[in-house]
Amino acid sequence: MNVRDAKALRVAPLKTPTDFKPNAIQDVSGALNILLADMLALYLKTKNFHWHVSGPHFRDYHLLLDDQADQIFATTDAIAERVRKIGGTTVRSIGHVSRLQRVLDNDADFVTPMDMLAELRDDNKQLAANLRETHGLCDEHGDVATASLIEVWIDEAERRTWFLFEATRNA
Repeated sequence: MNVRDAKALRVAPLKTPTDFKPNAIQDVSGALNILLADMLALYLKTKNFHWHVSGPHFRDYHLLLDDQADQIFATTDAIAERVRKIGGTTVRSIGHVSRLQRVLDNDADFVTPMDMLAELRDDNKQLAANLRETHGLCDEHGDVATASLIEVWIDEAERRTWFLFEATRNA
């Protein structure tokens, strides 16, 4: 392959065959990329808290956050592949993720375990709402496959929210 061929490949459209209209591809893949950025940000925040949790309930919280991080990370490939299946392109870098994410980072040197769990609870609750919004967009465009995947992710986000809520209750 020569330089000219390599240059042509760099700009060649991916052209995944699909029966979705261009506006559906743009709308749904755009929304999925935002969800992907949210999932990646939430994964990293959950792992950050998993690595830095301390205190008398260390083992329980450490294991809970590790399980939740694994579940969140498992969705990322499915989201990205769904974007490609419908004819879109997906995030390409950490910078791209940071421009799209709605989940706020937490760079604090120390966060109490209760504040960690409460923050993740609220993040997962908001994620479930964002997933429902994207589900509605999929319905508008007749994308039943993406909507079906999102239904599972909503249930998972609600379960994480519930577990984190119960872990932060005082009574």
